[in-house]
Amino acid sequence: MVPLDLPRLEDLPLARGTRVLVRIDLNVPLKDGKVADDLRITTALPTLGWLREHHASMVIAGHLGRPKGKPDPQYSMAPVAGRLSELLGTEVPLAPAVVGPKVEPFAASLAPGQVLLLENLRFEPGETADDPGFATNLAALADCYVNEAFGASHRSHASIVGPPCVLPNAGGRLLFREVTTLSRLLEPHERPFVAVLGGAKVSDKLGVIDALLQRCDSVLVGGAMMFTFLLAQGYDVGNSLVEPDMVEDCRGLLETGCVRVPTDVVVAQAIVDDAETRVVAASAIPDGWKGLDIGPETAHAFASEIGGAALLLWNGPMGVFEVAPFVAGTRRVAEAVAACPGFTVVGGGDSAAAVRQFGLADRVDHVSTGGGASLEFIEHGDLPGLAALREGKKG
Repeated sequence: MVPLDLPRLEDLPLARGTRVLVRIDLNVPLKDGKVADDLRITTALPTLGWLREHHASMVIAGHLGRPKGKPDPQYSMAPVAGRLSELLGTEVPLAPAVVGPKVEPFAASLAPGQVLLLENLRFEPGETADDPGFATNLAALADCYVNEAFGASHRSHASIVGPPCVLPNAGGRLLFREVTTLSRLLEPHERPFVAVLGGAKVSDKLGVIDALLQRCDSVLVGGAMMFTFLLAQGYDVGNSLVEPDMVEDCRGLLETGCVRVPTDVVVAQAIVDDAETRVVAASAIPDGWKGLDIGPETAHAFASEIGGAALLLWNGPMGVFEVAPFVAGTRRVAEAVAACPGFTVVGGGDSAAAVRQFGLADRVDHVSTGGGASLEFIEHGDLPGLAALREGKKG
């Protein structure tokens, strides 16, 4: 079942001054006390703009980092409040806390169109614990709820699944775009459908690989997880990262005939900028060396298959692309995805960072804002945050 039957912004019972709690994925990177990449903020602007046009006031909630359930100044939302103020062209004050008597007067005094940003949701232990009391206190700050945090909707956290139970609710513009686009991968009509998967661990992606093999024509495997597949083929992998307990699973996936693994790899003895590298056959990684990228032969083969795709999903880099000697495989795949004439989806996370780093994001049909959320949606066809909206209080 593709869960497109979600409540929309237009379904909210809005009147002038209605307070709306807007959950946004604000977990942005910071540098020198400022937001280094504001994509997760800018993608929420259409929803915030629509609410302002309809004279609602907004209480924005989000998290930043992992402050372990207590206030931590390095994870304050202050830089986010500053960037939001610049983007919206109006002051966005930061509340002194997340919920409670220090916050309630701020929310109650909001005029139509005004915006308040709550402190980091994860300063409260009740957020990640999905505590009903915390969710109730959060919902008490507003009259309606909007989920614009697709990237956090795979987590059953209080701010995601709690407020929809008690407030009229809706999905935001970004959330709808994510669900609509990713649903295209659940019931694919375009062929061939090619998936490119990287990342560190097979165990993290076993479920999504199984789900994709029911829909895909081929799955191209790179990243550190490729070495467990190579081990399953009986190859020497040197000091490469492997998961020995996943070898049998990999062997079963290879037997489907739809999983493609590298034929050559880039190896080194250390992950450093001036590392000595070699290109070796995937079947013969020398002792003391570790695989850190797909090789040029594999990159060419993957690019060729990507170029023939009518529908393409890419999630996960092909190697340690953050370090110069190991960037080539990821760059080649990114360029192939950008040039692919079919419908292309980059599934968030490091692969989304890669296409932005290479200046190719505007040549991809959809770059997801949620790495883990996009994979879980593809695997399960639903997310806790989406189910909460569908099953929640109606306007």
